[in-house]
Amino acid sequence: MPDRMPDRDAPGVQQRLAELIDDFGEADVRERQQMLLDFARRELPLPERLRADRDAAADRAEHRIDECMTPVFLWVEVNDGRVEIYADVSPEGPTARGFVALLIDAFTGATPAEVLAAPADLIQQLRLPEALGMNRMRGLHAIYHRVRRQVGELAR
Repeated sequence: MPDRMPDRDAPGVQQRLAELIDDFGEADVRERQQMLLDFARRELPLPERLRADRDAAADRAEHRIDECMTPVFLWVEVNDGRVEIYADVSPEGPTARGFVALLIDAFTGATPAEVLAAPADLIQQLRLPEALGMNRMRGLHAIYHRVRRQVGELAR
């Protein structure tokens, strides 16, 4: 499967996030859960070059999000000034998988500055705490903070 190319004609991160925040904000608890499940059904392409990292014992620990009950492996890259996020998330963890797919949708092709300008409280603005339990929230926070931290490190 070829690597994804950033869609430079896509709306900016702030617009994409505003739309997501509006959509999630207008939805009731069940609808928000269903929206995450809809994101979870999306394919999360993992380039062949990263599959070896996922399978190598040393690299597994580096890319795994330990706070998630479901195995979540995450790679964040900046290529030609644009953010790329790749992930391997088990379908048995639809909440984590859906949230990762949402972040990929929002941040792919963005500049590091755009990702870092995203609200630190995005999860709260999406009203996810009202729809999910504490264990799931802990995992989602870990995923979001890992993405932002790695983008910040790569942008230096």
